[in-house]
Amino acid sequence: MNAPVSSPAADTWTVAGRTFTSRLIVGTGKYKDYAVNAAAAEAAGAEIVTVAVRRVNLTDKNQPMLVDFLSPDRFTYLPNTAGCFTGEDAVRTLRLAREAGGWTLVKLEVLSDPKTLYPDMEETLRALKLLVSEGFEVMVYCSDDPVYARKLEDAGAAAIMPLGAPIGSGLGIQNRVNIRLIVEQARVPVLVDAGVGTASDAAIGMELGCDGILMNTAIAEARDPIRMATAMKHAVIAGREAYLAGRMQRKLYADPSSPLAGLI
Repeated sequence: MNAPVSSPAADTWTVAGRTFTSRLIVGTGKYKDYAVNAAAAEAAGAEIVTVAVRRVNLTDKNQPMLVDFLSPDRFTYLPNTAGCFTGEDAVRTLRLAREAGGWTLVKLEVLSDPKTLYPDMEETLRALKLLVSEGFEVMVYCSDDPVYARKLEDAGAAAIMPLGAPIGSGLGIQNRVNIRLIVEQARVPVLVDAGVGTASDAAIGMELGCDGILMNTAIAEARDPIRMATAMKHAVIAGREAYLAGRMQRKLYADPSSPLAGLI
């Protein structure tokens, strides 16, 4: 009788001293309503939801409030600075978030221009240093530049979040080489942030060794957001498992599945 196969230890990841099982972070924008948003987050198996402090109702009890659908007791809120184009605006936004909800784990993004929504890395680094000095634990949206990624980590970033492609574009990961270089050098978690369009994009990010994927539009603007959230959940798990398993080597020529030696 064969011995039962033992279950592997839980594959968790940790950021700023907080440990999570799900490696899929979902947003709270662009959904038809908060109810659909909440159902998608549940279907995704997410434990963290990112919240655009300037765009989501967190305080006006006369209007539908995010917390009524996505309970802070169930999800870790990750306030972000979406829509900020200067370091000053970003820092001010996160100070307000801390006052409103006591949040110190935050996501920083400082954008360069409305057309591309690429990060302004000089402003991002400047804002990061100020936030770290004020006690924030900062996950940082950034370009896929290994040099700047190292600078962010040296400045105290809790996680590095390089874009896969422009925000909301759905183009998928455009520069796998740079993402892999960032993963190899990082001592903090690396998560692809922006550009994922479908499940295969999420799997690729995880196969590159990233610790997680953050997405919003790919789920919110899918024809069936709940089903897409489920697909993304499985894609992230599959990509992570493939990375841990170690893919076969790429070869120039065929290698038969059945040996040719010893044939009758």
